[in-house]
Order: sequence, then C-alpha cells, then structure tokens
Amino acid sequence: MNQAETSNNENTHNPLLTLNYEPALASLGDDYYDEVMAADFPQTILRWRNDALLPLLGLHPQTVTDQDFIHAFGKFQGRKPFLALRYHGYQFGEYNPHLGDGRGFLYGQVRGTNGELYDFGTKGSGKTPYSRGGDGMLTLKGGVREVLAAEALHQLGVRTSRCLTMIETGLSLWRGDEPSPTRSSVMVRLNSSHIRFGTFERLHYLQRPDLTTKLLDHVIQYYYSHLLREKNQYVLFYAELVKRVAELAAQWMASGFCHAVLNTDNMSITGESFDYGPYAFIPTYDPYFTAAYFDYYRRYCYSHQPSICQLNLEMLQEALKAIIDQAEMESALAKFNEYYQNQYRLLMWKKLGFEQLQLPAANELLNLTIQFLQDSQVGYHHFFSEIALTFASPWRDDPALVLKGSDIIPTSEVSNIFENWCVLYHKILNSFAPEHMDVIAQTLAENNPQTVLLRPIIESVWEPIAQEDNWQPFNDLVQKIQSKS
Repeated sequence: MNQAETSNNENTHNPLLTLNYEPALASLGDDYYDEVMAADFPQTILRWRNDALLPLLGLHPQTVTDQDFIHAFGKFQGRKPFLALRYHGYQFGEYNPHLGDGRGFLYGQVRGTNGELYDFGTKGSGKTPYSRGGDGMLTLKGGVREVLAAEALHQLGVRTSRCLTMIETGLSLWRGDEPSPTRSSVMVRLNSSHIRFGTFERLHYLQRPDLTTKLLDHVIQYYYSHLLREKNQYVLFYAELVKRVAELAAQWMASGFCHAVLNTDNMSITGESFDYGPYAFIPTYDPYFTAAYFDYYRRYCYSHQPSICQLNLEMLQEALKAIIDQAEMESALAKFNEYYQNQYRLLMWKKLGFEQLQLPAANELLNLTIQFLQDSQVGYHHFFSEIALTFASPWRDDPALVLKGSDIIPTSEVSNIFENWCVLYHKILNSFAPEHMDVIAQTLAENNPQTVLLRPIIESVWEPIAQEDNWQPFNDLVQKIQSKS
C-alpha cells in the first residue's frame, strides 16, 4: 500500500474525520474568511484529549485512538478547507482594523447529539493573512493554561468553550512573557461559534450593511433559531444577547475569574466565554485585581468586567444600527444591570448554600459576605470551600458554631463583620426546616470545589512538564477539576 492509499485508509476509519461536518459558515462565501493551510509540524505528540466531550459528538472514547487525534488535529490530514475568519475589534478602547484569525482557523462545524452546532477552532496552527508578523504558533504553556481554564470554568457553571485536544508540535518559540526558547503546541477548542462582535464591526467599517444582514440572518438561523418566526427577530436577537452577556459576566464574577482581555474581538456573538490568555482566578476579593501585566490602567480588572461587557454591547450597536433600530437596542441594553444583578445574586447565594432566599435578608447576607472578604482578605475561594467543608446542622443551634473548626480566623479589625455574618447565617438557616440541611450541604459542595485554579497551582503542574516532561501532576489536576474534588 503506497503512502496516499495509507492516508486515505486512515481518513476513512478515523471517527474524527468521518463526523458529519456542516459547511454552515463556509456557505456564507469568502467575504467573511480566507482559506488557509495548516502548518507542517516537525513533531506531533498528543498531550491532552478531552474524552468527556466525545459523547456530545456521538463518539465513544474507546473507538477513538490517540493516533486519530494526531492525524486529524496535529497533521491536519483529511479535512479542508480551513477558514481564517476576518474581524476587527476595539482593543483597550482603540479600534483596530488589522485583526482576524492570526494563529488559528475554523477547522469544521459539527452538530452535537443535543442538536446544536459546534465549531472546532484551532489555536497555534500556523500563519494566516492576519498573523501581522507573528509566527502563528501557541506555546505549550499557553495550551496547558487554556485546557485548565476551560475545564475549571465549565465545572463552575460558566458558559465556556472547552478544549477538545492539545498536541505538542516540536517547535522552539521565542516569547517575551515566557522563558525562551519555549515549547510549542496546537490546540483545538470546541465552542458554539467563533463569530465575534468584531466580525460585525469589520462589516460596518467596510460599509457593507448587506453583508451585515447576511451574517445576522446566519447567526439567528443557527444560534437563535427560536426567533426565526418572530417579526422583530433582529431586535429580539440583540435583547437576548444582552441577557446572555450579562449573565456570563455574573458567572465570571461569582467564580472569581478575571478574563483579562475583554476586547470586542474576544466577545462571542453567542454570549459564550472563550480564548483564555493571561486570565487568573482572584486569590482574594480585590475589585482592582488585574490579570494581564500589560493592562497598565486596569481597564479589564476584575470589578470592571460587567461594565466593560456592557460597553462592548453598546459599541456593537454602532455596527448593527444600519439594520436594527438603535433606540430599541438602547432599550434592550438598559436591562443589562438588572440581568447581571439577578444572576450574580443567584450564583452567590448558591455558593453560600441556598438555591433561593427571601429579601432583604438575602441581600444583607451577600453584602456582609463581600464586605468581610474585601476587608479581611481571606482567600476568596478558600472562604466558600471552608463553608462547604465544615457545614453542619448544629450551626442552626448557635451562631458561635458557624464555621467552627474551619481555619477562617478573622483579625480584630474584621471580627465584628464576621460575627454579624455568623449571626445572620445562623438566622437564615433557622428559616429552613431541619431536614433541609442536607440540601444546603449538597448545594455548598456542588458550587464550591476544593480545587481552585490559582496561579501557584498552575505553576506547580507546569514546572514538572518544563523540567522533567512529567505530565502526571497536570493529568491529576485535570481529573480533580473534572470531578469537582
């Protein structure tokens, strides 16, 4: 059997290549993308495969080999065309018309077993017309960090992209923010869509309302299909996007997550979180915590995330006003804070063990919680995990027993806040029947995993990889994250 026959045989029997790929975005035509080729890598070593995602694609993990992943997503054989998407964006408040997929492409689109359409998008797959002098590659550490971020956020209930696979590619890369030369990788993420706010902003920049209309019809058809029969579907689309983005911002905030680069080219038109670069989970409650070292003015700090998302939605109006009435968009955007606050309260109450709470005690408890976390600088995630770890029914009997046995020891400066918090928590517990304590304990456990992806944790698994090529700590950490332990 010659080389071509061997390759064709591999293609025919590779479950990842025989999926029913749909040319949804490709059918729009090349006003929206450029066809590109994948890089030819000197090495392809599978470092991560997300077997948890395979059933969504209708595949059983045992029927997909490591070589199937390498052949499809490392050697990129058996699939074409690959599409580098075109977009612009506001980056740190300044409009940039020179963007686009610079180190990735749309590999293909597949319908999940749930009926939804998903993208396979690469990162680190080589140069495109939008690489802007870059090498189009992804560092291995960058790949490791994105795998961890996506899995951690997913387990925390954030609507996020996830990594399907990561392959080491054998190149040596030079980066200013990593000790160099450093190792390289290519990653494939699975998410609902790679269409961004910036995709529409580019069309407005080009003064092509015809292409904007065509793209928006596509977005509604594939991602907001429940609006297809509505007369005012464009306005309803924008209103729903506002709600989705507001709730996403609340999910980040409750999870203690700082995305770090909320430019409009990193905002998905489906309201999904994706593309994790210099992200970080906050160690303590610091409203001005900033994850990106280059964010000198703290534009994208932790507490600014909701307002930045709202601002990005406002700027999107400029790109859509040629086809959607701006007054109606402004009316829809006016509900952002309401959506955000409602979602944030619900998520924070769950972290405190309660599915629902009665006002005003609920708001008082949340305000006291944030005040204590900010004034004490107790670990943000540690505080909630200690509630989950030490929770016991006797907390109903005496406020002094609340968090007894935990290592949360407030200083004298915040002892009054802590005591008031314990008294109020005790009071709220007594508003529930005794048999409800098991439900509270379960809610606490489900919403407060003991393993939190703080920067020292990431470094602790990267160091064995960098020094000894030891992937066991990384694999163990992923397993802990996925099992919520």
